[in-house]
Amino acid sequence: MATKTLSPNTIALVKATVPALQTHGAEIVRTMYARMFRNPAIRDLFNQSHHSGDAPQQRALAMAILAYGANIDNLGALTAAVERIAQKHVGLQILPEHYPYVAEALLGAIKEVLGDAATDEILAAWGEAYWFLADILITREAALYRQNAEAEGGWTGWRPFVVEDVRPESAVITSFLLRPQDGGKVVPHKPGQYLTFWLDIPGQPATKRNYSISCAPNDATYRISVKREPHGLASRWMHDQVKPGTVLKVSPPAGDFWLEGTPSRPVVLLSGGVGLTPMVSMLEAAAAGGWETDVHFVHGTLDGSTHAFGAHARAVASRLPRGRVSVFYEAPRAEDDGHDATGRITGAWLAENTPFAEADYYLCGPKPFMRAMIEALGRLGVGADRIHYEFFGPADELLAA
Repeated sequence: MATKTLSPNTIALVKATVPALQTHGAEIVRTMYARMFRNPAIRDLFNQSHHSGDAPQQRALAMAILAYGANIDNLGALTAAVERIAQKHVGLQILPEHYPYVAEALLGAIKEVLGDAATDEILAAWGEAYWFLADILITREAALYRQNAEAEGGWTGWRPFVVEDVRPESAVITSFLLRPQDGGKVVPHKPGQYLTFWLDIPGQPATKRNYSISCAPNDATYRISVKREPHGLASRWMHDQVKPGTVLKVSPPAGDFWLEGTPSRPVVLLSGGVGLTPMVSMLEAAAAGGWETDVHFVHGTLDGSTHAFGAHARAVASRLPRGRVSVFYEAPRAEDDGHDATGRITGAWLAENTPFAEADYYLCGPKPFMRAMIEALGRLGVGADRIHYEFFGPADELLAA
């Protein structure tokens, strides 16, 4: 992962602190974020919805620190996690000058929580370990920023986009078509990636949100499809206030979850709820690319009122030689007729209706759905190399599993 190496003494000291991290990791991370967020400029870099309620981002970081400490002598095991973090950082426009604030907050939190147990030697070891990982991330992020800047239609920083069209897709999901205010091209995304938005919501600090792109790659526009969450600050504002002509600040496409090229194996696009948004992008990309392989779009939702892209997905799949759509309604209403099965998607159904011995599975949806599907696929013997997923919010529990 890097050309330089950590000193043997640092590796030994960091590994020796793993038990303390297991015991105090959550408290260390809470303290660390409290220290960082004293600075509004640093606070505004983060998606604050991940730091409220049960604070999923804080749990995720605690587990990431623990994983880093436990694998400090085998960092190759963390390559995928490092790529995911780098992609998130690029979406949020994290820059090298932000890293010292995190270092100061992390080391200060370790000292504050562990007290005298955090000796100068231990703090020095964690400082070296932090900057070793930071240098890896900074290097990878620099490459991604450079790639975005040099690509035709690419850009760096926050680019103004005009909302060209607003289209309800269901009772809870609305699509927003975005075109650059400057009239230029956009860099085609990889189907499955997301955009990061800086939302200026009146009365609120800078609000950052990621939304999956829900259309096939092209060089002119992006489409996102947002679910209205009853208590969601950003989603309620998007649904209530964003109209054609609204200007939104957007960073380039990011994310390590995508389907690219022409696959050689069957593909199963498996989603729950609003998790279908990156799957629609993949399905449209498959149709545009004229894929000959099996493409099976499998979606579960509550009922017809929450079902987005129903007719659209079937129309797109019909353009594929071997395209197929299966829709589950958990609790269909009497008037619902847009589904193929009642209840939830199960492992038994996947075993009977999808080529689990050879297919690649792409998954996106809420935590319970993701957990159930990944466990089901594991029981069917689908290898981890054939399970690809995007996850709403920090993927702490899933990554731990």
